[in-house]
Amino acid sequence: MARRNKIALIGAGNIGGELASLVARTELGDAVLFDIPSKTDFARGKALDLLQNGSILGYDANIVGTSDWRDCEGADVLIITAGVPRKPGQSRDDLVGINLPIIRNVAENAKRACPDAFVIVISNPLDVMVWAYREFTGARPEKVVGMAGVLDAARMQHFLAAAAGASVKDVRAMILGGHGDDMVPVLSATTLNGMPITQFLSQDTLDGIVARTRGGGGEIVKLMGTSAYYAPASAAVCMAEAYLRDQKRVLPAAAYLSGQYGYRDLYLGVPVVLGAGGVEKIVELPLTETERAMLARSAASVQGVVDVARRLSAQG
Repeated sequence: MARRNKIALIGAGNIGGELASLVARTELGDAVLFDIPSKTDFARGKALDLLQNGSILGYDANIVGTSDWRDCEGADVLIITAGVPRKPGQSRDDLVGINLPIIRNVAENAKRACPDAFVIVISNPLDVMVWAYREFTGARPEKVVGMAGVLDAARMQHFLAAAAGASVKDVRAMILGGHGDDMVPVLSATTLNGMPITQFLSQDTLDGIVARTRGGGGEIVKLMGTSAYYAPASAAVCMAEAYLRDQKRVLPAAAYLSGQYGYRDLYLGVPVVLGAGGVEKIVELPLTETERAMLARSAASVQGVVDVARRLSAQG
C-alpha cells in the first residue's frame, strides 16, 4: 500500500478545523489536528466529527486530534495557524508581542518532530511570523513560506469579477508585498481571461477595489468579530497541494528574499513556483515606477515589524 501524505495542522480553531476538512475531502493526506493541552478534547472532538462526516461524504482520510507533538512526527506538510486571531480595531502589528512566543514554541517542537516538512505559516502578523519561524528553526528558506498572496489575490479576484460582471474563474490578480494595509495589488499583471483588466473597469473602480482588497481582512473581522477562515484554509491547501503533487504552480506567497526585488533577509509576498522542492523559483515581475514605490513602502513596513520581533526575541 502506498504511503499517505501526513499533514500536521497546528491550531484546531476555525482555520484548523476547515483545513482538516479540506485535507480530508480532497484526500490530500491524513491530518493531525494539534492544539495546546487544555484544548486536547476540543481537537479530538473536531477530528471525530470530521471522521464521521467522511462516512457520509465518502472520503477516506484519517484525522487525529492531539496535543502530543509525537503525533506530528514525520509530517510532510506543516500548516501553522496557532496564535491569537485579530479582534475588531486591532492591527496585525499589535499581535507581534502576543504571537511571537507562540511561534517560537511551535518552531522548537517542529524542529524536533518534523524537521523536513514543508511549512506554511498563516499566523498573523504573517510576514513577521514566517520570518520568525525560519529564524527559530534555521530551516532551508525554500521549505518555509507564508500564506497571504493567494488569499489576497482571491479577494481581489472576487471584487473584480463582481464589478466587471464576469466569471471569477477568468480573473487573475497578483499581489506583492506584506500582508496588510501596504500590500501591493499589481494591476499591470491583473487580467480577465488574459486581457488587461483596465479594458473592462475604470481607474476609479479599480482604485476602489484596490482599497477594499487592502482592507479585506479587516472588513471580515468587523463583520464576524474574528478573522476569516474558509478562504485562508483553501489558500493554504492550494499551496500544500502544489508542493505534495509537484504541480509547479505560480502562486503569490510570502517567500524569503535573498536579493530579489532588491531585498534581503526578508519575507515578502512575491510570485513563486511551488513544486516538490518547495519554493523552486521566485519570479521577478517587471513593475511600473508606481508599483516599485508601493513595494518599497510595503517592504519598509514589514521590516519595521521584523525589527520589533528581533528586539522582543533578543529579550527572551
